Amino acid sequence: MDKQTRNLLQFKGFYLFSFFAVGSLTPLLSVYLSEVEKMNGYQIGTIMSAGPIAMMFMQPIWGMVCDWSGKPAKILSLTTLLAGVLALGYLFIHDYQWLVMIAIILAIFQSAIIPVSDGISLQYATRVKANYGNLRLFGSLGFALAVFIMGRLAETIGLSVIFYSFFITLVISAYLALRLPEEPQSLAKPNLIFGVKELLSIKRFLIFLAITFLIFGPNLANNVYYGLFIEDRGGTYTGIGIAFLLAVLSEIPFMRAAGSWVKKIGLLPIVLIAAFSSLLRWALYYFEPSLNLVYFTSVMQGLSIGLFIPAGLQYLRKIVPVHIIVTAITFYSAIGNGLGNWFSTFTAGIIMEQADIYTVYLFFGVLSLFGVILTLWLIWLERKNR
Repeated sequence: MDKQTRNLLQFKGFYLFSFFAVGSLTPLLSVYLSEVEKMNGYQIGTIMSAGPIAMMFMQPIWGMVCDWSGKPAKILSLTTLLAGVLALGYLFIHDYQWLVMIAIILAIFQSAIIPVSDGISLQYATRVKANYGNLRLFGSLGFALAVFIMGRLAETIGLSVIFYSFFITLVISAYLALRLPEEPQSLAKPNLIFGVKELLSIKRFLIFLAITFLIFGPNLANNVYYGLFIEDRGGTYTGIGIAFLLAVLSEIPFMRAAGSWVKKIGLLPIVLIAAFSSLLRWALYYFEPSLNLVYFTSVMQGLSIGLFIPAGLQYLRKIVPVHIIVTAITFYSAIGNGLGNWFSTFTAGIIMEQADIYTVYLFFGVLSLFGVILTLWLIWLERKNR
């Protein structure tokens, strides 16, 4: 086996195991906090929103650390290992205030995993002319396998198994990260000072950030509340795993099809389809559908996330000057994965405490409706300018 093939296999292995870890913990953590720790919606929302907040602030810092050290793979390995160890704290700490602290510290290190690994793999794939999508695909596969397997294990062994799985798979990921080629980071490089003024003068960019906040935020927050929703509809832990499996796997074919769809109908119409699919899905969930219908419509996640991610990045490349594209992507990630995710997750926790899980999805639907309206406005602006 030549060196390049070995490196590509190590990237695939890292994505597989690191996303397996995320799929082990995130979907069932809210269920664990509700059933085992007996926490209310406000407390669950606070703990689950720690990750998005950490991402907003820590992603640029991890980027600077990697750039300064020139050793992003070693930074990735260390943060991955520490995240795995810290998650075990959930098994020994049961006080709400201390669980919030565990969630924050865990999120600080976990927030480095995806952007740093993406930065290394993108750089390497570009240099050796490999397909980055074929590497990242193993992340979706790992997540899908985890939610299915962990759902069944949680039913037979207990919910605490999610923390052991998270720890073991991140230890494996940390070992694989040490063997990755040291590539200087690109996408995670925090160029947040130069170019900000120029970015803020691009009207289309600001509108698209708002669309990302409104569409991507609820889709990410759904990872937290989807398990509780399915459980309320009468689903089991295995059922939660099946629903997540169908949802995540549905992203793959739509990601593959996005390129040809963009050529046929354009970038913003693809974003509109993603936004409208999210709106329909959340509206359906508000009306308390049958469990079978929930499983069937879980594939709508492919239309929303599977189309939005590739179309969104391509749209940024289209409207933003090349010399500030890294700054633009940093803002894009902070608004969608960070601020939008946090706002949707935290607010949904308060809503669930005051009302119920179905009102949470009404809230998601309202956000998505505004996202659809803004996307239509942006399409109109582009046609007007042409």
